[in-house]
Amino acid sequence: MKLPGNMQSMMKQAQQMQQRLQDEISQIRVEASAGGGMVTVTMDGQKNVVGIKIDPEVAGDVEMLQDMVMAAFNEAHKKVEEETQQKVGSMMGGLGLPPGLF
Repeated sequence: MKLPGNMQSMMKQAQQMQQRLQDEISQIRVEASAGGGMVTVTMDGQKNVVGIKIDPEVAGDVEMLQDMVMAAFNEAHKKVEEETQQKVGSMMGGLGLPPGLF
């Protein structure tokens, strides 16, 4: 089924925007810390943990270390979500769609 010229153009533009968005999201890197910087998690735009730093002082207290790792991970996840939404919002804003649609 062949789409009308204008529709084809819009679909191509949407695909290009989607690819650009995916490229931008793949560039995201966030850091989040817990325990005053005793645990730091680095996460990429696909929400993969790409680094973790643990201060040796906290390594002896396993429960506290687990809590700090979890807190840092959750904060990093939240930051990735916020940056992704910001990028999606700015890209979709150019389409003239109603606010809150994406």
